[in-house]
Amino acid sequence: MPVILVVDDEPLQREILKTILDDAGYETYTAASGEEALKTLKKYHPDVLLTDLKMEDMDGIELIESIPLDAFTPTMIIMTAHGTITSAVEAIKKGAFDYLTKPLNKDSLLLTVQRAVERSELMKENRQLHKELFDRFRIEGIVGKSEKMKEAMDIMKKISPSPATVLIIGESGTGKELIAKAIHYNSPRRVKPFTALNCAAIPENLFESELFGYEPGAFTGAASRRVGLIEATNNGTLFLDEIGDMPPMMQSKLLRVLQDKEIRRLGGKDTIKIDVRVITATNKDLEKELAKGSFREDLYYRLKVVTIELPPLRARKEDISDLAFFFMNKYNIEFGKRVKNIEPAAIHALLGYNWPGNIRQLESTIERAVLMSDTGTITLKDIKSELRMPQPADTSAFDLPDEGINFEELEKNLLKKAMTKANGVVAKAAKLLGMSYKTFWYRWEKLNMGNRAGNKAE
Repeated sequence: MPVILVVDDEPLQREILKTILDDAGYETYTAASGEEALKTLKKYHPDVLLTDLKMEDMDGIELIESIPLDAFTPTMIIMTAHGTITSAVEAIKKGAFDYLTKPLNKDSLLLTVQRAVERSELMKENRQLHKELFDRFRIEGIVGKSEKMKEAMDIMKKISPSPATVLIIGESGTGKELIAKAIHYNSPRRVKPFTALNCAAIPENLFESELFGYEPGAFTGAASRRVGLIEATNNGTLFLDEIGDMPPMMQSKLLRVLQDKEIRRLGGKDTIKIDVRVITATNKDLEKELAKGSFREDLYYRLKVVTIELPPLRARKEDISDLAFFFMNKYNIEFGKRVKNIEPAAIHALLGYNWPGNIRQLESTIERAVLMSDTGTITLKDIKSELRMPQPADTSAFDLPDEGINFEELEKNLLKKAMTKANGVVAKAAKLLGMSYKTFWYRWEKLNMGNRAGNKAE
C-alpha cells in the first residue's frame, strides 16, 4: 500500500486530506511542521510527500531542500494559494514533482497523488535495476583468480571512477564487453546509459549516421531527425568493440569527438556538446595495424590512455573450474534446473581443452550441459560433444617458417577447404576438422565468412 505524508500547519486541513487519502486506499501520515515532517520521513519512508508551501518556521521549499536525495526520497507535491504560484514553480525547480492550488479539488488531488505514486514506484524500480546491474557487474564479482586477471581487476578498480578512455585487448570471447560494463557500473556514470557498438558489424556507409545521427533531408530517405549513439549516450559510456575494424574516415571523426567533445548531426549546422566516456576493445594487434597504415596513430594513443589486456582462457586454466560452476549456477536459475555438481572427469576434460572460443565457448558448453543433464551432475558425457577439436600433442613436426605465418589466413583456408569438401554442409565440414557444429560456425562467423557459407545443416 503506497504511503503518503501530509504536511500542513492547519489541523483541519491535515485531517481533511488524511480522510480523503485514507478513503482512497493510501496509508496516510500527517505532520504539523517541517521539523516534524523530517522525523516522520525517517520513520515511515513515504512514497509521496504532500506539503503546504506557506508554513511557520520552515516553509515547503525549505522542507524540500532539507530532504536528502537517496533511495528513500519521496515524490513531492506542493500545495499553494493562487497568489503564490510563482513560488510553486520555484519549488518544482528545487525538486518538487507537481503543485496543487488551494482550495483543493478532490479529483485533482487524487489524480495528482496517483501520478506521484506511479512516479515513485518507477523510481524504485529504476533504483532496483541499477542496484542489480551494479551487483552483477561489480569488479569483485568477476570470476578470476589467475595473476593476469587479478592485474586486470586492479587496473579496473583504479580507473573506473575517472573519465579516462580505456582500450581492452583480448581474443574474441574473453569477456571484453563484460569488463567495459564493469568499469561503467563502478563509475559515477553508472546511472547513465551504457551503449555498445560492434564496429565490424556496421556497413561503412552507415557508420557516420549511426554514431552522429542526422537531420531531415541530410540524405535520400532521411525523413525525420535521428539522434546518434554518441548523443544518446551523453554523460554515459560508449563501448566500441572491434575498434580495429573502424573505417579510416570514421577514425578521424572519432578523434575529433574525443578532442573537441562535441558532435554535429549529418546535415546539421549546430554543434552539440557531449560528455561521453569512450571504452574500446579489439582482438587485433593495433600496433601492426599502425605499421600497415590502416589505423591512425594519433587515435591509437588517444584511446590507450589505459590499456587492459585480457588473457585467453587457455592462459588462465586455474579459473576454468570456478567459471564452470559459475555458469552452472547461472543456468540453473535460468532453466529452473537443480544441477549441483560437475564430476571430476568432466572438470579434467574442461582443463585439458584449448578453448579457441574462450569464455564464450565455455559458457555455451556449460549452458548445454545444464540443459541436457538428467542426473543433477554434469558428466563427461554431457560436455564431450562440445570438445571435439583435437589438441596437437607434438608441434615439433610442424615446420614453422622463419618469417612466421598468418594464423588467421591459415585458419580461413582450413575452414574454406572443409566447406568445399563437405559441399557446403556445415555439420560435415565441422566433423572433418574435429569441431562441434557450434564451434565451427562460431569460427566461420568470427572470420567474416558467414556470407559465403552454404548454410546447410545436413
